[in-house]
Amino acid sequence: MKLHWSPRSPFVRKVAILLHETGLDAKVERVRSVAAIATPNAAIMVDNPLSQIPTLVLDDGTALYDSPVICEYLDTLHDGPRYFPAAGPARWAALQRQALADGMLAILLIWRQERMKAPGQQLPDWLTAFATKIAASLARLEADAPALANGHDIGHVTIGCLLSYLDYRFADLDWRAGHPALAAWHAAFEQRPSMVATRPDDAQT
Repeated sequence: MKLHWSPRSPFVRKVAILLHETGLDAKVERVRSVAAIATPNAAIMVDNPLSQIPTLVLDDGTALYDSPVICEYLDTLHDGPRYFPAAGPARWAALQRQALADGMLAILLIWRQERMKAPGQQLPDWLTAFATKIAASLARLEADAPALANGHDIGHVTIGCLLSYLDYRFADLDWRAGHPALAAWHAAFEQRPSMVATRPDDAQT
């Protein structure tokens, strides 16, 4: 299998974590791919017309995207505990947590681009909306934090990626302030070998 990959994408990191957690890491060839929103990458578009990462290309040439689809496919290739519960309340809880954290990451990526603009070019209404949504979502995760101690699934992986991305790109927000239960959970989650092995690397271009 071939993975279009970047060392700093939180969505790629989610896939990389699952590869480590399931013992599949050695079975995937990583192809360093740059996927800028405004600059389509022709090499990626051969496999994914959206020019987005992560994109996983199977041995038969089938391309899978994006991270939820890739992760659920990888979860069928190992014999360990499943990261996508098969059915019932556990499945819906895992998928809901994944959707919330993925949605927050999507907001953060756009918010970061807006914050990088010169002050006169920024859209104040956008900045306010992004801040409001992230604050409300962090409050929801704080309320859910006690339940995160039970089990380990794709929801946990995605939330872990989200909070680490906040540390990486939005350290000034100090998300831990006012979210002690969530911060305690993340402090333990960050020590997992898969999290350590997949930390963003600014040394790679």
